[in-house]
Amino acid sequence: MRVLIVVATAGEAARLTDLPARVVVSGVGPVAAALATARALASERFDLAVSAGIGGAYPGSGLRPGDLAVSGRIVQADLGAQDGEGFLGLEALGLSILPDAPHAGDFGVWSDAAALAARVGARCGPLLTLSTVTGTSAQAQALAARFPGALTEGMEGAGVAHAALLAGVPALELRGVSNPVGPRDRAGWRIPEALAATRRGLEGLLEL
Repeated sequence: MRVLIVVATAGEAARLTDLPARVVVSGVGPVAAALATARALASERFDLAVSAGIGGAYPGSGLRPGDLAVSGRIVQADLGAQDGEGFLGLEALGLSILPDAPHAGDFGVWSDAAALAARVGARCGPLLTLSTVTGTSAQAQALAARFPGALTEGMEGAGVAHAALLAGVPALELRGVSNPVGPRDRAGWRIPEALAATRRGLEGLLEL
């Protein structure tokens, strides 16, 4: 199985260069991730496109720094319209991310995602993509309520999944947890532990 791994930063990539896969640094955010993924998928054949990196864990996820989350689905959670105190997704607005078919930015994933999670001791569930990192407890709780079972927040997963969908390639997202989603407390971030968890998940994937 030929695997494409897309990460946002060179620092994340530096921990992965010895893995038997192609590692691409995209830059931060879903647009950068989609463009980098599309370029890579157009240049050679891959069987799986993986968005990998660190992220925050949502309230109620049960995840702590150093834990690993595997996508059961990948959701572009901020795509839609704010309507007063409520939020309208693309489906409610009658819009689509695709030019010729309905699609609200909620992406299915590689069929063996749950088996991988069990293999590497990770949780499997919805992973959310946002262009702006959540910075309040109220917003974190609102997102967790809108997407029951949401595990982690990242900034690239939906971009990778969108490009992979257009290329006809399965997608997956892996996030090592560095912190809770909510108010920024950099002193509490556990980035080395999160990077180690991400690598553990990728090693388990590549051993399959």
